[in-house]
Amino acid sequence: MHLARSESTPRRRRHGAALKAALLDAAWQELMERGYAGLTFAAVAERAGTSRPVVNRHWATKDMLVRDAIGRASDQFSLIDPDTGSLRDDTIALLEQLNGAFTMFAVAMTAQLAAYFEETGTTPAELRASLIDQRWALIESVTHRAVERGEIDGAKLTSRIARLPYDLLRHEVLMDLRPVSSQAIQEIVDTIFIPVVT
Repeated sequence: MHLARSESTPRRRRHGAALKAALLDAAWQELMERGYAGLTFAAVAERAGTSRPVVNRHWATKDMLVRDAIGRASDQFSLIDPDTGSLRDDTIALLEQLNGAFTMFAVAMTAQLAAYFEETGTTPAELRASLIDQRWALIESVTHRAVERGEIDGAKLTSRIARLPYDLLRHEVLMDLRPVSSQAIQEIVDTIFIPVVT
């Protein structure tokens, strides 16, 4: 198997950001195929068409490489502010955007990353926080706009309630390991979230 991959991935001269991106993409692909326990620097180097010492120059340990690879994969899912003028429609639009990303990371966290959490002594919640914090400002802005419009009661908007629709989406994805339907997203918003905040 390694021989076939080596033949299909010739070594290429890349430097700087292009090289690092190729290594992180290769690490993510290895993680998805082999899991954390089966991922090796040698396999990442081979997939990226370079040598193991090149990987070692960028990352001292496997967990650091994997964390950066997860961060790069997460960056591919940037959120776009829907700004529809309605909390309901904004929330549904954000949930639709996050649906695929949650599915991908749910699979990684439940299967491929079990050994990572054991080795690093961290939890899925800690990893999730490091990935979603940069997006949370946008999610919060949607609810703050709704408060300013008088659409919802700001006194009811605790941090837990603000996160409620996103936590419910993540829970369903974790249970089923596939994206939820648009109908289910609308149900989360219409029958659970909106009644709580209005």
